[in-house]
Amino acid sequence: MSTQKRTFCRVCEPACGMIATVEDNQLIKLQPDRSHPVSAGFVCNKGIYGLDIHNDPDRLRYPLRRKAGGGFEEIDWPTALAEIAAKLTDIKAKYGDGALAAYSGNPGAFNTLAGPSQGSFLQQLGVGKFFSSGTQDCANKFAGSAAVYGTRTLHPLPDIDHSDFILIIGENPAVSHMSFMSIPHPMRHLKEAQARGAKVIYVNPREIESAATAGEVLKIKPDTDVYLLAAVLHEIDQTWGFDPAALPHAAGVDELRAFVAQYPADRVAEVTGISATQIRQLATEFSQAPRACVHMSTGVNMGRQGTLGYWLVQMLSLLTGNLGKQGGNFYSLGFYERAAASGRKFPATFVDTEHGTIRQPGAGLSLPGNLMADYLDSPNDPIKALFVSSGNPVLSIGGEQRMREALAELDLIVCIDIYRNATAEYADYVLPAAGAFEREDINVTGLGLQFQPSVQFTEAVVDPAYERKPDWWIWESLAKAMGYHSALDNTDNPDMWARVDAMLKSRGHSIDELRTQQIITLERAAPEDIFDRVQTEDQLIDCYPAIFAEALSRMEQIFLQLKAEPAHQLKLISKRDAYMINSWYANVDKLKRGHRERNYLFMHPADAEFRQIDAGDTVRITNVNGQIEAQVQFADDLMQGVVAMTHGWGHSQSHGMTLAKQRPGVNCNVLLPSGPDSFEPLSSQSHMTGIPVEVALTSR
Repeated sequence: MSTQKRTFCRVCEPACGMIATVEDNQLIKLQPDRSHPVSAGFVCNKGIYGLDIHNDPDRLRYPLRRKAGGGFEEIDWPTALAEIAAKLTDIKAKYGDGALAAYSGNPGAFNTLAGPSQGSFLQQLGVGKFFSSGTQDCANKFAGSAAVYGTRTLHPLPDIDHSDFILIIGENPAVSHMSFMSIPHPMRHLKEAQARGAKVIYVNPREIESAATAGEVLKIKPDTDVYLLAAVLHEIDQTWGFDPAALPHAAGVDELRAFVAQYPADRVAEVTGISATQIRQLATEFSQAPRACVHMSTGVNMGRQGTLGYWLVQMLSLLTGNLGKQGGNFYSLGFYERAAASGRKFPATFVDTEHGTIRQPGAGLSLPGNLMADYLDSPNDPIKALFVSSGNPVLSIGGEQRMREALAELDLIVCIDIYRNATAEYADYVLPAAGAFEREDINVTGLGLQFQPSVQFTEAVVDPAYERKPDWWIWESLAKAMGYHSALDNTDNPDMWARVDAMLKSRGHSIDELRTQQIITLERAAPEDIFDRVQTEDQLIDCYPAIFAEALSRMEQIFLQLKAEPAHQLKLISKRDAYMINSWYANVDKLKRGHRERNYLFMHPADAEFRQIDAGDTVRITNVNGQIEAQVQFADDLMQGVVAMTHGWGHSQSHGMTLAKQRPGVNCNVLLPSGPDSFEPLSSQSHMTGIPVEVALTSR
């Protein structure tokens, strides 16, 4: 007898509603929830393929321990916990707390109860070196928000449904479904906006898939968006002027005006690849639209100046009078009414380390992921024990070989995950976490970022199979094994939802109510309420943050470097893939068939012809960071001078993932810089796009 249960996807931010069909405690089907009040029957293939991941025979079943002669053996939980605790105690006694570190990957953001338990354990353990995937995709937005608004939690959303001009920079909503913007089926909203007369412009180095449904692409050279934005602001200032109604909300406008004057359209045209005429047209159309909105994502985040890009996006919205306005950009209040000072504790200082000057890690900011290998094998203060939670730094961070060598030297590595991935191959213990459909959860990731605010509770669709355990239970059990405070101290079944209950009560709801109703929708706040959320000392939006001084000088240095580049320099970007998200889907058979058995180098035919390369040829892609080989596919949707590859591949040594190892592809992150000077100082954000490469024929 089968039953159906309401749940939601935990792959990306929209958390689209799904219906799970269960038979004999087995998940046998996932389908869209057509009665869901927000996603309304939309869910992409990534959500549906969650069924394949859940039922993958390669998923971890029992705790694993590395054997002395190599390979792994299954052990029970009491043994795993006791041995890990004993090794940690020994390492702490021998080397001190400085020898302890942790890394967390993206899935942790979609696991409501995991974070607090992990944080509690690591704090009690004394871990002071913390790395996360945040410095690989979005740390710049927290740094930018903190500088401009005085809080890392304020991220204005584009009001697509009411806008007349929609500008989307470095984002491909048809494939990625947007980020820092929880909106199911964004292309439906964009298509409807265009149908009622709105203009939709994407700024991107390639003719992205989104433009086939709605809008048009303004092609830009990779990693130059900050100069386009500065030029647009300057042109608006010099022609139509900044909106007088915005000025009472702003501080530092004159300083901003003087700064962007350095980047007029005529000066930046060559560097951006966008003509001065097109830049002026964009400035005119955005500033003169009755209502205009703007949004920016990872294509800019992952460049060398993501924080400055985010700053200038905020300035464009504010100084054209579109911030806090219907059809412009608005703040989305979710199920939690934050305290007035929430988000203000963001590191504001820089510290000198043996690896160079970095921004002080702290609330909302981890150490630079690109320095992880440097910290692991530091000659002065080496790391000896590492926890990796739902992450795969071996393949996701630049400098793969050095990362592998550094991991091999550690005394203790503990991985908590659903797979034995490439990083877990170096672990001493691999602990099996419950999957998304084996645990209770809420859609916490979109808090403050939802186009339509709501909160949904899902029970565990099925019980955790074998010896899988929820992440929170693993962290609390480790704490108990170490003799620290643990939620499991007095019970085997603690109530872990008190924190969420308090958050819900701030908006007049409760966890009991949510369990009963499953979904609670909330009304949007008034657009102008965003100005009440600003938390700078003077309550004004800072248009020229003092902490940007060095970054602004660096911006000019990078500009001059870009101007001096040779005419035929190729730049590598990441190509978003509708069938891959990082390495999560690397082991799904139906996604690795036919032409999808490998990843390719996508290249404009003119760039290939210049190098005497034909479609299907194998080429060597090289730069100062490394080299890889891949087959070429022609892509005339790319801007000339730009090549693209899909990340999430390179699993030739991922022995715990059978299919991924059989069809490994190549890890294009080998070509990314790592170590000092490979990240944006303001946010510790890794440089991952617009990477100079050379491409040469190897064979036909």
